[in-house]
Amino acid sequence: MRTLITGGAGFLGSHLCERFLRDGHDVVCVDNLLTGKRDNVRHLEAQGGFRFVNSDVSVSLSCDGPLDNVLHFACPASPFDYLKYPIETLKVEAMGTHNALELAREKEARILLASTSEVYGDPLVHPQTESYWGNVNPIGPRSVYDEGKRYAEAMTMAYHRTFGVETRIVRIFNTYGPRMRLADGRVVPAFVSQVLRGEPLTVFGDGEQTRSFCFVSDLVEGMVRLLQSDHHHPVNIGNPGEFTIMEFAVLVQEVLEKEVEIKHLPLPEDDPKVRRPDITRARELLGWEPRVSLEEGLRLSVDFFREEVGRQSPPD
Repeated sequence: MRTLITGGAGFLGSHLCERFLRDGHDVVCVDNLLTGKRDNVRHLEAQGGFRFVNSDVSVSLSCDGPLDNVLHFACPASPFDYLKYPIETLKVEAMGTHNALELAREKEARILLASTSEVYGDPLVHPQTESYWGNVNPIGPRSVYDEGKRYAEAMTMAYHRTFGVETRIVRIFNTYGPRMRLADGRVVPAFVSQVLRGEPLTVFGDGEQTRSFCFVSDLVEGMVRLLQSDHHHPVNIGNPGEFTIMEFAVLVQEVLEKEVEIKHLPLPEDDPKVRRPDITRARELLGWEPRVSLEEGLRLSVDFFREEVGRQSPPD
């Protein structure tokens, strides 16, 4: 089997590269390193069957030889990144998705689109099922990501209906684990790095908004099962355990055995008040559900974050 992964040097993409190599695939990792890091996959370069290609999939995407799978994960995925790179985010969801679908069509390959729980916006239905159409501000600052992913889903379904391309769509809920960038704006690396440095925890709003956190190994397993399934419509993959941001702040301090001050900041525009996946479809179709608790996943991630904090801290 031969699998091409766009965004393969990113947080999720690099874990997927590892998984498919472990499963015996040849892997082509395509990334322009806008938000990905070559170091995330450098340990794979000595392995047979792995190839890294520095390329912008928004411009073009090609691959010599046969392909069995295309996984389209190229896109800035954190609020910090997609607000910093709004045009690039829209281009990769539009032109990059088109190029990935065209490649899958040309190679008669199966394609998995990385979508997101952000397509539900600030939801009026809780928990969120795949049949919910969402509550998204189409011109707000977050729309470059929210609406970009919604458009990418629409194009993916159009290729399936028009050309019979074997498409799969995963709606990813908050995921965490090793290889997240400390300063990418997401709550897990932000809180963990702040506690490790002894800095105040920055909680937006009153902290009563909720999130559901899925450890990266659970997410990867769910996505692999979805790719191997025969289901064409979107599937939520995430952990239905729901925590307020304040509850999460307390847990991070308990895991790290360190107490810090909590500082409240204004809530960003269009920030979702609740987020929790209904994973009935994943359970019934894929036999999948998460196994790693939030506390366990944090403990599995601490060494990585501690090392990153140490690397970025100035010497005494």
